[in-house]
Amino acid sequence: MAILEIREYPDPILKQKAKPVEQMDDSLRRLLDDMVETMYAAPGVGLAAPQVGVSLRAIVVDASPKDESAQLMKLVNPVITYAEGSVPSEEGCLSLPEVTGEVVRAKKISVEALDEYGKPVSFTTDTFLAIVLQHEIDHLDGILFIDRLSRLKQDLIKRRLKKRAKKEGTDQL
Repeated sequence: MAILEIREYPDPILKQKAKPVEQMDDSLRRLLDDMVETMYAAPGVGLAAPQVGVSLRAIVVDASPKDESAQLMKLVNPVITYAEGSVPSEEGCLSLPEVTGEVVRAKKISVEALDEYGKPVSFTTDTFLAIVLQHEIDHLDGILFIDRLSRLKQDLIKRRLKKRAKKEGTDQL
């Protein structure tokens, strides 16, 4: 297993819709294992393939630090099939270091996906895991949590990121 480089905003891959996984093979399982190692090393509670530069609809999540009922999940081609209610969520992102914001997410969701071997899985959750899954599945559609903030908050964050990039000599915004 290897720790992968986490792509940071404004890397273009973060804004692209990821391609469906068509082949369940050892290279996909290796990618998922590397994503797990990368997520834990970061540390984070979720990671989507585009965040490590791979345009595939695959995520790993482990919400157990804040949700005792949760466990490590490797999900391929996940789809939210049902959502109800709403709950505010203070979120951050490994691709947007040191940036947080309050996002409104569905309180309860149902998800259908494949596991790393191609076996269908489906479940419903209304715990912290629901928020993590929505955040990671958004990544697969090229949506960052800051895209769900008000235009004013987005502008403030982008200005702060631009200032930081200039200071670090990596001004690419």
